[in-house]
Amino acid sequence: MNNKFLLIGVTSIISIALDQFTKYLATKYLFMHEQLSWWNDFFVLTYSINHGAFLGLGNSLPEGIRNLIFSGLVGLFLIGFSIYALRDKTMNGLQHFACGLILSGGFSNLYDRITNNGGVVDFMNMGIGGLRTGIFNVADMAIMAGVFLLIFYSYKTDKK
Repeated sequence: MNNKFLLIGVTSIISIALDQFTKYLATKYLFMHEQLSWWNDFFVLTYSINHGAFLGLGNSLPEGIRNLIFSGLVGLFLIGFSIYALRDKTMNGLQHFACGLILSGGFSNLYDRITNNGGVVDFMNMGIGGLRTGIFNVADMAIMAGVFLLIFYSYKTDKK
């Protein structure tokens, strides 16, 4: 029992600290400045506040509904997922690590929404020509990595 708390907790603390630190740097050095670009625009840093979800989904919803969904419902989901991750007795270390990544990304972005008038600081973009990702942050990467690990593990165990 202690191992899962430790693994989820340490993963979450490190990931949240890294996300919040990079958002601080993005705000300090990219806000009101031109974007920075490397490798012929393959990797771009540009400051953005996202009031929607992934890739700006829901950005045009009325503010009250947006806040209810992206703060209230996401907060409830994160609390429920935390309880599930900490109480489930069938998960292994990789799954706990993945849950820590998902929870840290979710809670860090939720913290942004609460402290940034409903918006999340995003600042990274990748792609070639017109084929580009949306603008994202470290918390988004943590969530995606955690989801990928859970899917990968699930697929791996289904093959057995």
